[in-house]
Amino acid sequence: MTPRAAQPDRVVYGPDNLVPAIVQDRADGRVLMLAYMDAEALAATLATGEVHFHSRKRDRLWKKGEESGHVLRLVSWEADCDADSLLFQVDPVGPTCHSGTRSCFDALAATPDAPPVPREGFAWLETLWSTIESRATADPETSYTARLLAKGVDGPSRKVAEEAVEVLMAAKDDAVAEASRPADRAATVDALTGEVADLLYHTLVVLEERQLRPASVIARLRERHNP
Repeated sequence: MTPRAAQPDRVVYGPDNLVPAIVQDRADGRVLMLAYMDAEALAATLATGEVHFHSRKRDRLWKKGEESGHVLRLVSWEADCDADSLLFQVDPVGPTCHSGTRSCFDALAATPDAPPVPREGFAWLETLWSTIESRATADPETSYTARLLAKGVDGPSRKVAEEAVEVLMAAKDDAVAEASRPADRAATVDALTGEVADLLYHTLVVLEERQLRPASVIARLRERHNP
């Protein structure tokens, strides 16, 4: 696992040789837990790709999920400005909290019969947006995004129009499949998912070409929201 914006030998540990480690779900940024690491736990995390901590209660190395199977699969990690706190982005396997909730910060509000709240992973679009921004100065010969941007507003905007039509067609194909063979929709669902992904991507490229931030679109949606 290659760390992002962090180096193990630069981590600053406290007098107890521990450093706080915050864990976030990479899908939507939800904070899942806070625990502590020593150098051994950080090394084990990077070596295995599954998050380890130092158990202060048992005074030993502890792999999260070693008994429950609810491991935390490492995606990336980084240190704060002083390198004395760590942030881990993970893909959790099952609930993180020992109480059975998704996050340790859900435990106080949870009820035994409460269904899990679905998470759609919109936070990952931040990663896509960052990639699109970085491609703005890339070589059009090697980057599809750069080639679109080099064509000016017509490049990505025409693709949005094309992809919108393809979304319509894929949605109608899936509706036919649902009506005629509901148990055999894998192909049409996959096609629709892909077309919507293409539409979202090209829409973001239009925003980059026009030097508009996605945050302005989110703000407009918030203005219109009427729960």
